[in-house]
Amino acid sequence: MSKLKKQIKANAAAVASALLLSATVSNTSAQEKTGILGMDHVGINVPDMEQAVNFFTDVLGFSAVTSLGPIPLDDTWKKNNHMNPKTGPVSFKMVKVGTGANIELFEYQDNKGSLQQPGGDDIGASHMAFYTNDINKSVAYLKSKGVQFLGEPFLMPSGDTEGETWVYFVTPWGSKMELVSYPNGKGYEKKNPATILWSPKDAVKTSSEKSDSKPLSENEIKSLVEGHLAIWNERDLKKRQVLMAKIYADNIEMVDSHFIAVGHQEINGFVDGLQQKNPHAKFSHIKAIDVNHNIARLYWQNGTPEKPDTVTGMDLFVFENGKAVKLYVFVDGKK
Repeated sequence: MSKLKKQIKANAAAVASALLLSATVSNTSAQEKTGILGMDHVGINVPDMEQAVNFFTDVLGFSAVTSLGPIPLDDTWKKNNHMNPKTGPVSFKMVKVGTGANIELFEYQDNKGSLQQPGGDDIGASHMAFYTNDINKSVAYLKSKGVQFLGEPFLMPSGDTEGETWVYFVTPWGSKMELVSYPNGKGYEKKNPATILWSPKDAVKTSSEKSDSKPLSENEIKSLVEGHLAIWNERDLKKRQVLMAKIYADNIEMVDSHFIAVGHQEINGFVDGLQQKNPHAKFSHIKAIDVNHNIARLYWQNGTPEKPDTVTGMDLFVFENGKAVKLYVFVDGKK
């Protein structure tokens, strides 16, 4: 009976894998056929265009770019869009929101539609979420501007969204919106998923990063790789943190065959554990560092002075804006 159960489970797992692969291929094929590249904008109706524009520009710091209208709407359009036939012309305003989709604001003159905001469980209810690297700082600033919040920031403790902090707030006209932050990534990213969700944090560049966007020289990259070795050999936490800030990007992703570590804190934890297991071991490179544009390759060994090559391997780096943003670790094994 146990063999039969195992076979049933194996067959079920195979079917599930096949269905998942089929769905992935189908979704990719459908997107290619439609020609869709990504999200362009999100539309939202507002009762007062001037009030909405002031909120998005003066409070949230976005930029109003284009305007159109007022445009009269014919009876057929109103009927097809389930609108009150007595509602007047519509005006549009497109707002640029940092990095990501734009927001299109709609204002209807003499609006005869419902003025009640949908409840959280109403069909069609929606919200927009804005990413911030420091959610507490953002909340404090918006509160100083009189923005009403629906609670306090909440950190997700486990699951796919582990590491994400979020909080809802409302606009002056009652629309629900959200602040969200996960500077060290989300839980699901550590499981080597085939697809990573898009995030503004991966696309945005600060003004300082933009000014430092010139390509690194080969010697500069080699110096950073040497600094990487110094990080892994440094046993003083404070000194190691200083080195990390110079060598690694804040959201650096270290990809090992068994796990993914994101950010300084997680890599620090791994280095600490490694040093505790091998208190006398040290990293050193086996041969010269290879550099190809913004990519570098380091062949390393780790061990004691008596046996410096107890473990060997190779690290592959990707550099952007003067720091390492990706670190792929390949371990050969113990000798």
